[in-house]
Amino acid sequence: MFKWLRRLRALPPIPEVAWRATLERYAFLGALPLDAQQRLRTLAAEFLRDKEFHGTQGFVITDEVALAIAAQAVLPVLNLPGGLDWYDDFVGIVVHPSEVVARRKVVDEAQVVHEYDEVVAGEAMDRGPVMLSWQDVLASSITAGGGYNVVIHEFAHKIDMRGGDADGCPPLPPGFAGKRSAREARAAWLAVLQPAYEDFREKTILADRFGAEAPWLDDYGATSISEFFAVACEAYFVNRANFARDFPAVLSLFDAFFRPEKA
Repeated sequence: MFKWLRRLRALPPIPEVAWRATLERYAFLGALPLDAQQRLRTLAAEFLRDKEFHGTQGFVITDEVALAIAAQAVLPVLNLPGGLDWYDDFVGIVVHPSEVVARRKVVDEAQVVHEYDEVVAGEAMDRGPVMLSWQDVLASSITAGGGYNVVIHEFAHKIDMRGGDADGCPPLPPGFAGKRSAREARAAWLAVLQPAYEDFREKTILADRFGAEAPWLDDYGATSISEFFAVACEAYFVNRANFARDFPAVLSLFDAFFRPEKA
């Protein structure tokens, strides 16, 4: 599994056949401009050198598995200052063959403990590993139309958590949105994201309870603003056209953050 990448500090190129197959399978990667594809390839090689992949339930980590995850994982940080530094709080990536059932425990406002099972396709731990379902990673090759991508979702959480708890606002660079302080920049970010989240949540409630037209974006984004950020990131990177149509203000916000060279 790309052991040669991890042994050497220098980065030999990812084999051409493997890289071409990845770009063809995940069309949103193949649609990137050629210069961006080359930078993505280099960043994916660095990711493969620095991270450790572990299969569970007998799942075998092949070159195809590792490269598919790496290429999609580095897409959100492709143009961010610091690059892979955004992911330096963890090393391990745990891959399950399919979705897993996670036992959850939450305490409500009345201090009542609720336990339940949740089926998950992925999970990002704060300062810990990322878990992914290979079935869902592979499905990303055909779910871009719906804006779905489990790898980008979980790594968006990692970006969000760089500033502490996942709250929908990643650490913003100095001067973001023309603001002089981090507090002002955060306020400007939430002034766009919060109303977009609340509007989306209202639309999902209307669709669920009253049969209104369901939003195009995955309704999991209505569970919290941090999940809305992650779900929005999925769509932003894999189906920009639909995302621009439904969330123009958030598109501009994300462009200012994820594509600072265009701002």
